Amino acid sequence: MTDRTARTEWEGGLAKGKGRTEFASSGIGTFDVSWPARAESPNGMTSPEEMLAAAHSSCYSMALSNEISKAGGTPENIETRATVTFDTNAVKITTVALTVRARVDGLDAEGFEAAAQAAKNGCPVSQLFAGNAEITLDAALS
Repeated sequence: MTDRTARTEWEGGLAKGKGRTEFASSGIGTFDVSWPARAESPNGMTSPEEMLAAAHSSCYSMALSNEISKAGGTPENIETRATVTFDTNAVKITTVALTVRARVDGLDAEGFEAAAQAAKNGCPVSQLFAGNAEITLDAALS
């Protein structure tokens, strides 16, 4: 078991308030957050959805690497983009779109697609979203 910690300090109300989120476990930095950065334009700040997209793209890449290896292939390069959509009217994350391009030795397109789908289902961050948001996958060999 491992634990990772982040911490946010928030000042003010939702619409005009602001906060700073610290990646406490790794110490990689502290990042500004605000409702306008979440619901409108980032303007140099991050949002929970961007942090979730980062978590999902990295988790999915790790899961795909594992699935490729289990299928007998060798992952050479995996590039995953996760786009998390936040519906500001419903105040809900509605979709996560995963786009992955990979160079793989030892798997054909069909084998890669099977590995990509298995990774989508097996990724722990995908499992967090399951039943709460639609997850789409566009996976192809590059």
